[in-house]
Amino acid sequence: MFEMSKIVNEQEQQEAVQALERLISVPSYNQEKAAGAPFGQGVRNALDEMMKICDELGFKTYEDPDGYYGYAEVGQGDKVFGVICHLDTVPAGDLAAWKHDPFKGTVINNAVYGRGSQDDKGPGIAALFAVKALMDRGYQFKQRIRFIYGTDEEILWRGIAQYNKKESPIDSGISPDAEFPLIYAEKGLQQSYLVGPGTDQLKISLKNAFNAVPDKAVYNGPKLAEVKAALDRHGFKYNDDGDSITVLGKSVHAMLAPQGTNAVLRLAIALDDVFDFKPLDFIGKLFKEDATGSNVLGDVEDESGHLTFNISSLEINEKETRMQIDLRIPVTIDRDRLIEKLSKKVAPYDLKYVHFDYLAPLYVPKDTKLVQTLMDVYKEQTGDQDATPQISGGATFARTMHNCVAFGGMLPTTPDYMHQANEQWPLPDMYKAMEIFAQAIKRLVCD
Repeated sequence: MFEMSKIVNEQEQQEAVQALERLISVPSYNQEKAAGAPFGQGVRNALDEMMKICDELGFKTYEDPDGYYGYAEVGQGDKVFGVICHLDTVPAGDLAAWKHDPFKGTVINNAVYGRGSQDDKGPGIAALFAVKALMDRGYQFKQRIRFIYGTDEEILWRGIAQYNKKESPIDSGISPDAEFPLIYAEKGLQQSYLVGPGTDQLKISLKNAFNAVPDKAVYNGPKLAEVKAALDRHGFKYNDDGDSITVLGKSVHAMLAPQGTNAVLRLAIALDDVFDFKPLDFIGKLFKEDATGSNVLGDVEDESGHLTFNISSLEINEKETRMQIDLRIPVTIDRDRLIEKLSKKVAPYDLKYVHFDYLAPLYVPKDTKLVQTLMDVYKEQTGDQDATPQISGGATFARTMHNCVAFGGMLPTTPDYMHQANEQWPLPDMYKAMEIFAQAIKRLVCD
């Protein structure tokens, strides 16, 4: 392995941990809007605290007065290298599942413990103190390094949208909000509804998150015995609770939909056997259980993988039928043409396509200087010569910026605690990430 002199020292490691403890101790999950705090006072408090930390380190800072974003900058020149982070977290969830206070940043068993330690307060702090180490070593920055802090990544990305509306674009950058080695392509994310007429034959309300394959679907409506018989014919598992049934599946993230078992689809297929209703025919006779969408749209794929098509919710009442869909669209596929085709395919089933939200794909070619430099540094620092740039069906802030990729901060061997109880980041992994960030930014901005 090619040896490079180490940049980050023990003092900077300790200072980073202390700063992360401060930041974790400010709960920052989405809550009710307040003055100057569009996503709740806790998120605004975390933004205030982050700006204080950056001020103390000698960065020039700016905080949006409306509370949507902030940034911290060092260096000089016309070009801007961005490090795109987020300060909001998901809630703690069931506090009884936590061994320690999720909002009291502490070092326990050689790991920084608390909500946000992995996603994304920890990696953001690691990258910040990596740049502080470069400053301490006397490196000169040929570009401005700008840390951009979003406040709404876990919900609808409204904070970073305000940044892009009000501020000039970066020239290149990274988002330390995923895994090493690097993600150069993220599929387009289209969330929508299929809406059609209602019926008085049955009434169901199966509401779930867009981005998850549902593992349960409850039915207690008419013709229950016939629905059970249909489930049995298809070999679909369910719990018989007497007056109701619960169809069983396997939940996975929507980007991995083909690996899951969709309980809502299985119930809909059985209902379609029993009831004569065109919108149900769409699932029962066309879509079925193919979460790649091939039965509807054909094979849609490129180097970033196959389309995934998740139907997560189904509501039927006297007024309307509504299906909730999540599409992860391969990076080179024309979205408009795909949606046009989908609209035509659902029309014979009395359904119409209704847009909800869209995130454009991320795609930075593997032969660019940015990708090649980051990969070279990662290999040199870890010795993993077989590492290759990755593709994801997920979404990071990298896709909101020009010439930006997701780079770290988790190592491939780091246990995944994101969005889970007892979230923690092992200190050796945090220190390794700091060194990787420092070497990469040195190579891109200083050399």
